[in-house]
Amino acid sequence: MKIRFLLIITMLFTYNLSHGQLLKKLKKKAEQAAERKLEEKVEKETSRTMDSVLNPSKKTKKQESPDSSESESEQPNKKVLVRGGSGNNPPSNENENTSPSNGDGSSQNEQTSNINHQPWAKYNFVPGDHIIFEDDLTVEESGEFPSRWDLFQGTAENASLGSNNIINFENRAIITPLMDKDDYLPEAFTIEFDAYFEDVPGTWQSYRLRFWEGQHHLSVSREENYHPLHIQNNGAKFQIRAKGKDRKYNGEGDQFKENIPGWRHVAIAFNKRTLKVFLDQHRVLNIPNLNLKPAIVSIEGYSYRDGIRAIKNIRIAEGGKKLYDRVMSEGKFVTRGILFDVNKASIKKESMGVLNQVAKMMNQHADMNFRIEGHTDGDGANDYNLQLSQKRADAVKAALISLGIDASRLQTKGMGETAPVADNSTAEGKANNRRVEFIKL
Repeated sequence: MKIRFLLIITMLFTYNLSHGQLLKKLKKKAEQAAERKLEEKVEKETSRTMDSVLNPSKKTKKQESPDSSESESEQPNKKVLVRGGSGNNPPSNENENTSPSNGDGSSQNEQTSNINHQPWAKYNFVPGDHIIFEDDLTVEESGEFPSRWDLFQGTAENASLGSNNIINFENRAIITPLMDKDDYLPEAFTIEFDAYFEDVPGTWQSYRLRFWEGQHHLSVSREENYHPLHIQNNGAKFQIRAKGKDRKYNGEGDQFKENIPGWRHVAIAFNKRTLKVFLDQHRVLNIPNLNLKPAIVSIEGYSYRDGIRAIKNIRIAEGGKKLYDRVMSEGKFVTRGILFDVNKASIKKESMGVLNQVAKMMNQHADMNFRIEGHTDGDGANDYNLQLSQKRADAVKAALISLGIDASRLQTKGMGETAPVADNSTAEGKANNRRVEFIKL
């Protein structure tokens, strides 16, 4: 009897102990869930604030209902690829073409609907200072081979996808920019383009960039001549081919959660020995010592099954000094990485890399103040360009204020087309004239 009583007491004590531990665990989980909800709420509020700066043309109703954009976003698998036809695709009437992201005249809502309108707070990609190749495809003839490229394999043609002018890849096509010289990639460079990924079950897509060194001219049949960089919807990977010293670098791979269909912005930065690859706002590959010097690049588009493989808004730029070093040596810095919607002062989210770096520099140096100057190319009416450049300079100031910079440290001035730095007769010249300058006060 005593033994039974002791057993019952022991069981009750054990139950109460385990029950108490269970209650503690449940309480802790509830607290963690509440913290997550609070973090999500703060993140959404921050997102709305930045979105109002990056896209001031949005209606208030949409700002109040951030989830509404999901129902209004385009369904990529419903897009129709238009091939052939006669005549040229109508050029954008944008006085300041906004390549590399929206040189085609499409709206920011269309291009960013699949990015959940999150501010690119950690994005630190800064494009090169001087553009050496620019192709926004606005004056290409549909159905013809892209006039500014060379073909090594397969079939490629100009086409339309929705409102976008694109280069369409077929039969594992490989293309490379037509340049005036061999070995055109400088010691520091950036490459940007938009790549299209389909939301079709069983379709595996990749865009492969081949990098050649020195005078290893583009021999498709000899794989040891190039080093491939694979850009996929869930990350990136790079392979260095060298006799007995092959190396492979994998990016986020299957761990990359945002497997988003539609247009994705690809940004690649090389600086003497380091290579960084970004997919939208995410850095998906970082190689500190590549141990090679890329000199030539080509792009291939292919998929496991039939599907749309397309790119647009391609830009290659030569890199340069860090922002602070440029300010100290020149009294200013010039950027072509702050991009706007067509004929608008809405800042594109790809611009956050530059804006984040400017805000960081100004926070570190409290005595550093700037006059922000907006510049356009020579297309369009002088008065219109002057007004547009002023609005865009004001938009850059507003974006920096939203990042914590005091308004008293910033002035703005629209310059229009009055101070060109390059010939407006070429795509690269116009792209170099479209810029934002930060003049130290």
